[in-house]
Amino acid sequence: MPAVPATDTVARRVAVGLTAVLLLPATACTGQQDDAAGRSGAARDVPVVARDQVAFGGTVRWAIEEVPTTLNAFQPDASGATARIAEATLPALFTLDSRARPQLNTDYLKSAEVMEEEPRQKVVYTLNPEARWSDGRPLSAADFKAQWQALNGENSAFWSARNAGYERIESVRKGERPHQVAVTFTEPYADWKSLFTPLYPKSVMGEPKAFNERARAELPVSAGPFRVKEIGSGDEHATLVRDGDWWGDRAKLDRIVLQAVPRERREEALADGDLDLAGVRLSVAERISAAKPSDDAKFPDGKAPEGAKPAGAGERQRGGKAAAERRQLRDYAVRRALEPAYTQLALNGASGPLADKRVRRAVARAIDREELAKEALAKAGLPAKPLGSHLRMHDQQGYHDNSGALGGRDVTSAQDLLADAGWHSGAGVTEPDTDASVDAKKDDANKDDANKDTDKGRDNGEDATTDDRAPGERPTKGRKAEDAAPGSEQDSELLVTAAEAARVQGAPLALGPDTAAQRAGLLAQRARTAERAAEEAAVGGETTAREARKAKRTAERARKRADEMRLLTDSRTSAVRVKQGEPLSLRFLLPAGPGSETIQRTGERIARALNGIGVRTDIERVEDESYFRDHIASGDYDLALYTWPATAYPATDTQPIFAKPMPSPDGSLLVEQNYTRVGTDRIDQLFAEAARELDEGERRDLLRDADERIWAAAGSVPLYQRPQLIAAKKDLVNGGAFGFQTPSYQDIGYRK
Repeated sequence: MPAVPATDTVARRVAVGLTAVLLLPATACTGQQDDAAGRSGAARDVPVVARDQVAFGGTVRWAIEEVPTTLNAFQPDASGATARIAEATLPALFTLDSRARPQLNTDYLKSAEVMEEEPRQKVVYTLNPEARWSDGRPLSAADFKAQWQALNGENSAFWSARNAGYERIESVRKGERPHQVAVTFTEPYADWKSLFTPLYPKSVMGEPKAFNERARAELPVSAGPFRVKEIGSGDEHATLVRDGDWWGDRAKLDRIVLQAVPRERREEALADGDLDLAGVRLSVAERISAAKPSDDAKFPDGKAPEGAKPAGAGERQRGGKAAAERRQLRDYAVRRALEPAYTQLALNGASGPLADKRVRRAVARAIDREELAKEALAKAGLPAKPLGSHLRMHDQQGYHDNSGALGGRDVTSAQDLLADAGWHSGAGVTEPDTDASVDAKKDDANKDDANKDTDKGRDNGEDATTDDRAPGERPTKGRKAEDAAPGSEQDSELLVTAAEAARVQGAPLALGPDTAAQRAGLLAQRARTAERAAEEAAVGGETTAREARKAKRTAERARKRADEMRLLTDSRTSAVRVKQGEPLSLRFLLPAGPGSETIQRTGERIARALNGIGVRTDIERVEDESYFRDHIASGDYDLALYTWPATAYPATDTQPIFAKPMPSPDGSLLVEQNYTRVGTDRIDQLFAEAARELDEGERRDLLRDADERIWAAAGSVPLYQRPQLIAAKKDLVNGGAFGFQTPSYQDIGYRK
């Protein structure tokens, strides 16, 4: 799973939508339009059906990453599954629509209004008199007060994560009328609608032991269309059942089973019919879309048509299994939306070359964000638009493309910025391995002879592809190259000379482009062959798991070599820039966990773009477990790619992400969640003003100003929203790719 920062407030509010990590024809973002520019047409993909067309009964088996370790959404280790359970079982005073606009939830509230702004902001909530906890007690001011006191940070006995907004409350008391709750703030607070969602009963919030311990494992009192029946440990699932005491619309489903299935195992689970709703990778979505009636319907169980070449037992077994999987996958549809999360390039401005804003801006201007978005998301069938804001997503109310504050791709401008910062072309620098240039010249000089030999072979009736060695490549020892089995260790040994390796890792001058291009093409072909072998092994049959692992290793090696050779053939390749004898080289961190293939390809494209302006990158792939903990949070990187969750309340939730780092008493740097270490006093001031501004239009202008300044600082470059690809049973309605929208759990079910 690609890296997503485990933020506190932001992650909790959107975690239900972040059940998957990382993966647009290109359209220019001009920054001249406001709301209309944000309507992508892919805000959500949910088959909406009226309740009278939905059957009562049934179970939805919904894939999650892991069973939650806590049911308390305000604890530091709360997960997306925690948030999903809370949404289905606890009060949410405001829900979100597909454009992230808060909507009054009439199941719990009759109204909620700002009644006073001076001398103190006062919000009065009028509760739905039918709203009750499962123990029969009505929702009341006592629940609001207990939650405020547990989360305002004044009592350290409550082990809560950061919960912005509660510390701004001065008092919580009963209102003047029945069923009213009056909340008074110490200062104006624009995002007051974010508070008290989810709302826990005072039995959980009123006492530290219940908050810290009991609420981790159970919710004995709830108030939603579902209640928690069990949190399983043996088979890794959580079961929610219809709550018969719920006063709202009766839930259509009997139960929701949240099944822990790792993303890499979901295709198998879907093919076995074990899931009804699951976030999937692009490759799985493509297989589902391709699984339609074909010859396997005419020839079941893998039997070939009459007259076909007889198949062996292994082939019949694999064919039968594949046909069965296709039949099962035809029961699913792929729901596609833009997820409320975005992939960004982070530039660490704490030290080194990137401490200079001119270098950061040069790096940003070397990148073609439109091409990166297209490469990342076009196959997913989603709009190919790069994201133009750090604070709002495409379909979010108030979205505006502010990227013009930094500027689009402009190689000349990038080169000028580097020169202005003292980084000059190193074209005359001595290469670390002098044999490299000699070897390159030999390759280029021998190219014509190789072509002549190829033409001669064709004249003699030979197949020009029988020897797939690139010019200058040694043949496989003891056998012809064409005899090597695809995916074998021997086949993978397409040798790159030491001199060529020195070129890739050191001096930037390119080999002859034709020579390197041929090698890159061959390496890419071998990578694809190895990947096919790995896929066949994964299906089962006669190929063993050991062979699958071997094929995958072969593919990884071949792809790495191909990427290196493509780097050499890039026509934009230029000499590495130097300053006071030091080359301009940046350490580029990429996640290496399952599902990070797209973000890795994005990183490789960025590296090639930087190569074109004389910036070398040392790509380092890090496993997800340590990516943030050991590298991003600690500042152990120059460049990095990771995904941030979006929020409906940017004035509050995104402020820690862009806050100017401040020295702490022990001499370290307090960065909050600003992992790029880039910020300004003015940006902090704009966020503070926006959080206090109750006028929506004024607040929008303040946030736009802040976003423009974040772009100009060039510590973070948003690239694209990632896709939300959901495999759903075709007869499942009112469920799918929700985007920002809060699910209506009582309406999810199966079509009559």
